[in-house]
Amino acid sequence: MLRKLLRWTGWLVGLFLALSVVSVGTLRWLDPPTSSFMLQHWLAGRLGMIEGAQVHHEWVDWSSIPSEMALAVIAAEDQRFPRHHGFDLVEIRRALARFESGGKLRGASTISQQTAKNLFLWSGRDYVRKGLEAWFTFLIETLWSKQRILEVYLNIAQFGPNTFGVGAASWQYFDRPVQAIGAQQASLLAAVLPNPVRYRVDRPSAWVERRAGWIRRQMNNLGGTSYLSKL
Repeated sequence: MLRKLLRWTGWLVGLFLALSVVSVGTLRWLDPPTSSFMLQHWLAGRLGMIEGAQVHHEWVDWSSIPSEMALAVIAAEDQRFPRHHGFDLVEIRRALARFESGGKLRGASTISQQTAKNLFLWSGRDYVRKGLEAWFTFLIETLWSKQRILEVYLNIAQFGPNTFGVGAASWQYFDRPVQAIGAQQASLLAAVLPNPVRYRVDRPSAWVERRAGWIRRQMNNLGGTSYLSKL
């Protein structure tokens, strides 16, 4: 019985690994129509768990996303994005050092990790989810280009209570296509990413305004949009 159980477990693990490789590999060229987080949000609305929950989403190709928008997200979320391989060891060490000094344990997720989580997984801090996040992060870093990772992230990240992706967010908050936004609007969108339900683009708090200003300064410090040539 034990041998049979181990055999079946091995088959299931192998099947999962194969399917995940095929799925991630396919999405290198095929644009995902939705994400795990969007589906969970939609389902929560249908079940009455989140009142008024809807999903506003519009895919925008990389060629139509302003360089300022891409740079703002890197400046806000992951300034070593072009250089790391999915995991920012510098930020991980800093987070552990703060925790060991008595501070609160803060996340050090990269854009690659956030893309893996939002696209395939669920929220939470359990070890199973973190392990799967590491696996999918490894896959997208191996099978996708940095530009593709950023393109997918910008199209599935949540920017408001019911708004996912920069295409829908630009219409929702600025009444214009994303191609028409500049550094000011891009920095506001990037500023709410830590918690897009608590922090609002349409009613920015003083904290959001300060963070947006900090993001614009970081964009300049990185050398402007020419930084994207490193992708």
